[in-house]
Amino acid sequence: MATGGGGGVVAPPPEVIVVGAGPSGLAVSACLSLRGVPSLVLERDDCVGSLWRKRAYDRLTLHLPKQASALPHAPHADEAPTYLPRDDFVRYLDGYAGRFGVRARLRREVRAARFDAARRRWDVEALDHGTGELERHAARFLVVATGSYDEKFVPKVPGLEGFPGKVMHASEYRSGKGMEGKSVLVVGCGNSGMEIALDLAENGAITSIVVRSEVHILTKQILNLGVKLGFYLPIWMIDMLALFLCYLVFGDTSKHGIKRPAVGPFTMNRQTAALPVIDVGTYKKIKSGEIQVIPTGMTSVQGNVVEFADGRRHPFDAIVFATGYRSGIKRWLQDGSSELVGNDGILKQRSPKAGNGLYYAGLSGRGIFGSGTDAEFIADDISKQLQPVHEHEAHGKPEH
Repeated sequence: MATGGGGGVVAPPPEVIVVGAGPSGLAVSACLSLRGVPSLVLERDDCVGSLWRKRAYDRLTLHLPKQASALPHAPHADEAPTYLPRDDFVRYLDGYAGRFGVRARLRREVRAARFDAARRRWDVEALDHGTGELERHAARFLVVATGSYDEKFVPKVPGLEGFPGKVMHASEYRSGKGMEGKSVLVVGCGNSGMEIALDLAENGAITSIVVRSEVHILTKQILNLGVKLGFYLPIWMIDMLALFLCYLVFGDTSKHGIKRPAVGPFTMNRQTAALPVIDVGTYKKIKSGEIQVIPTGMTSVQGNVVEFADGRRHPFDAIVFATGYRSGIKRWLQDGSSELVGNDGILKQRSPKAGNGLYYAGLSGRGIFGSGTDAEFIADDISKQLQPVHEHEAHGKPEH
């Protein structure tokens, strides 16, 4: 089971160190365990699945149905809702870690990871936040599973530090309760920004949202249809069908400040890992005027007044930055392969395998499904490399 370390039975030295105990890290550890390969998961927070447990708003549910959002070898229960709420998914992750005996050391923040070519080993330094001491670990393989939602990003806006109201990142937002009658600005039009804007409006806030980028809005049903058709049809055909269905459902979204990209939603995701926005009611409130779209970025803040690039100025009581995250991998991974990951935390190549026994899990932009496929690939690849060493153990035969 997941543990913070300490006494008990002494575990065998790990062949693999996994950095991060989110869905990707848990899946890699589980898949390795099923192949008889010991691993150690290092997690800087005090729990597994910390993004879902601590940095997600209350109303969040998964956008993919449970059949497509389960980790390897552990389907969701038949009685589970089709689209799992946040708390249900957190319980699922806890059960997953226990079921597969994930060996996780919590409150361990990796500060450095270096490959020793002479020893063919990875040396990893992790700060124990409980004791303040620096731990040193070594393993033949290293898996980076810190996710694309690593470190929150808030843009620098002149005067923001003097804003008298509440300023928060989307990772700190829980619900719009208590915001009735307050004027709130949401900066960012991804899935988090759109859903936070809806939550605020439903709780009586006077809500505005900055929509600077072109964005595809889909329903869950259109998204899931496209995913299913991906096994049978070319992606351009899926895009055409999806856009036709979107027009039937939403009409011309540009009339309400939501411009669609020229590239279709599924092609765009494949090329850039950009995710479409899954509408859960926000667009209806945009059409009705309950949510005001501001099509330009912030330029400055003067007191409680925000000025935008087109010259308009509005006072607000609170600002929520749904402006995404930045990857912290380059800060601690002291290896040239860290350049394979962009600042947005997305892997620049299709394969999760780098050099010198290094792997990246869950950084493909394919969500929970991608975490599972990466985990199976990584565990299979590592176990094949270790097969000459462990073959006698797996088959009960003596070494020759």
